[in-house]
Amino acid sequence: MTTLPTATNKKLGLVIDLDTCVGCHACVISCKGWNTENYGAPLSDQRPYGNEPMGTFLNRVHSYEVQPPEGAAQTVHFPKSCLHCEDAPCVTVCPTGASYKRTEDGIVLVNESSCIGCGLCAWACPYGARELDQAEGVMKKCTLCVDRIYNENLPEEDRIPSCVRTCPAGARHFGDLGDPNSDVSQLVQERGGMDLMPELGTAPVNKYLPPRHKDSWDDQSLLAPLLEPIADEPAGFLGWLDKALDKLPGGTA
Repeated sequence: MTTLPTATNKKLGLVIDLDTCVGCHACVISCKGWNTENYGAPLSDQRPYGNEPMGTFLNRVHSYEVQPPEGAAQTVHFPKSCLHCEDAPCVTVCPTGASYKRTEDGIVLVNESSCIGCGLCAWACPYGARELDQAEGVMKKCTLCVDRIYNENLPEEDRIPSCVRTCPAGARHFGDLGDPNSDVSQLVQERGGMDLMPELGTAPVNKYLPPRHKDSWDDQSLLAPLLEPIADEPAGFLGWLDKALDKLPGGTA
């Protein structure tokens, strides 16, 4: 079995804003494209144009309708991928050492040349974040685009995970969550970032920012005085137009 490092130099991970995510799936497509063309075996698809299509994805977006205790129902889009847990059960259960957690940055990876496709890590992951590629017979998971973030041949602004670079709503953030002064750590502190299923004790590095309170109709009552008509009768061009239209057959004042 594989052992976990007692500590890591960094805790690289994602912060996902559930209030901002619009469920467009741009991150899913970007992730599929980048990881099919670069790191490891391609992400295969089976029967993509037939009955019961299926394929391998490292990032998926689930949409839910939730009913808050007060106010109208809301649709929440929930992206999910590997959380790069500090106490990752998928690593310790691996019989070949293919699954491992890096000491230098805390990223959890799979050495595909050592993976035998037994599926134990997928069973151990409580978040369902691992998928066995049916064509290659190896386990696939989010790598935080390790082949991008350290690639000095790319412009600096592109040295972030593909999903973060692509998100049109700015709902995905990347950085060192082990540094309390980093932008992502400050964002988690300010917005009350939370772990997914913390009761499991896996200590996920990735964090989620909860949806903000949604305005209700009562909240808009303060604007009512500002929305009152500024004149009882239209004047100027609008006044002339109103009178001209009134003279037309069937026109109303």
